[in-house]
Parts: sequence; structure tokens; C-alpha cells
Amino acid sequence: MFALLKKPLRMKPRSPETIKRAHWVGERALPLTIKENSRATRITLRIEPGGRALNLTVPLGLRKGEIEGFLDRHQGWLANRLSKFTEENPVRDGGAIPIRGVSHRIEHTGSLRGITEAAEVNHEPLLRISGLEDHMGRRLVAFLKKEARKDLELLVARHAGIIRKPVISISLKDTRSRWGSCSWDGRLSFSWRIVMAPPSVIDYLAAHEVAHLQEMNHGPKFWALCKQLCPQMEDARKWLKQNGSQLHAIDFD
Repeated sequence: MFALLKKPLRMKPRSPETIKRAHWVGERALPLTIKENSRATRITLRIEPGGRALNLTVPLGLRKGEIEGFLDRHQGWLANRLSKFTEENPVRDGGAIPIRGVSHRIEHTGSLRGITEAAEVNHEPLLRISGLEDHMGRRLVAFLKKEARKDLELLVARHAGIIRKPVISISLKDTRSRWGSCSWDGRLSFSWRIVMAPPSVIDYLAAHEVAHLQEMNHGPKFWALCKQLCPQMEDARKWLKQNGSQLHAIDFD
């Protein structure tokens, strides 16, 4: 009798799991992270910036067979998207990287001393790098950071002056998840890789973060202000969406 009055035992909900393994796309093996999410209602697949890894978010308790089936069905899509990323490292003598949207051929001068500089020889944009060849990536990053700071400080000052908002500081990072950020106290942060994009895109990113000094959201007022500061906003956003991952893909190490 007393057994009939006992309340049924409640099973403790299982915590979401994260699985990491390799996933082959053609002849290329990529790190794959599979994350269970209790709020997910469908499978979502995301290629990390630069095409270096894959992230899969799945509903809690989804069967392994359904996950594998999803990956099989999207092999063609993955191959097409990943084909935009080259595995050859362009940071080498004879390689090329863009600066402000213009491709520059890298020329290792062979001199142990000297500066890294952009030049034009016989109408060909060059990027001359001195020092040891093993240090080319490090020297190139330092050059790009310097050029990015020069552009962004000028653009930020111009846009902030229009809306009359103070900027406390500007920092440069190599962030993968976002191109820029703005704190509530007026500290702006940017990815230095943006200097490889066309000038209009650099201008848009500066305007975007400055607009956050007045509108700390992405509501209609924010986008209206952003477009006021940067009339070419829509074209710049489209360029960044289509080409931004390729800038992240360049390996300077």
C-alpha cells in the first residue's frame, strides 16, 4: 500500500556534451567540435573564420546516425565553401597579401637590417621585408598593425567628432569572432587584419564602432547613425561578409 503512494523517481537531466574529432572534407582533415545544446531545435553547421575548423551545434540527445547523415549531406556545401581558402601560406618570398584592398607581392630583401615597407616598382605593388626569412611573419604583422592603427585613429577621430563622443582608447587585436568592439566607457578595439580590406570597408568598421558610442545596440537608430557616418555601409558589410574569412585564413606564424 505504501509502495503505491511513493512518488516516481525523477531522472536528473543529462548535461550537454561536447565532442571533438577530425572531419574529412575531400583530402583535408579539419577539427570538428560537436556541441549539444538543450535549447537547439535543429542542427547548425558553422565554418570557423579562415576555414580552419568546423562547429556543429545539435539538439540534446540527437542520435549519432542523424549527425553523421547531416554531415554527409553537406559534404558538397563544405567542399565548395572551403575551396575559397587556400592552404598555401602566402607569407613567403614571392607570395602576396592585400593591403587596403590592393594585392602586394612579398619581396624578402635578404638584408638583415632594414624596415618593412610598401612600395611600387614598375607599376607593381611590393611589400619589402628585411631580416631573417623565419621572421617574415612577425615583421609583417608589426607592419600591418602600424598601418591599421594609422588608418583607424584617423577615421575614428573623424567619426567621433561628428557625433561629439569621446574615445578613451583604441586597441588592436587578432580576434576571430568579431572585427571590432566598443565598451560602455569609450574604449574601442579592432582586428588589425582589417587593414587588408579596401579603404571603404576600413571606414565602415570605424564608423560601426563609433556609432556604438551613442547607440550600444544594433537597433534601427544604430544602423541609421552608422549609415549617416558611412554612406557606403551596405556595400562594405557585404564585402566583409563575403571576404572577411579569407583575411582570417592568412597564417602569419
